[in-house]
Amino acid sequence: MSTARGMLHRDHPWLGRTVEDTTTGRRGILRAIAPDGDRPQPVAWLLPEGGGTEWTTDPDALANPAPITPVTHSKQTR
Repeated sequence: MSTARGMLHRDHPWLGRTVEDTTTGRRGILRAIAPDGDRPQPVAWLLPEGGGTEWTTDPDALANPAPITPVTHSKQTR
């Protein structure tokens, strides 16, 4: 479950990790759980690993996070 952070962003245990968007089947780095314009519920913001255009999905559609490594752990603690 996510909890409130600053600027309407929410905490999530998979922030900074590569996850699967089960809605699209794509994998990307979870960058934020935050509002998207006028939508009342926060959405998950994902970025393709090699760069590119972010996309959004329902946070409940996230699955299969990549294992925590020293690299992903350091990104989460910044």
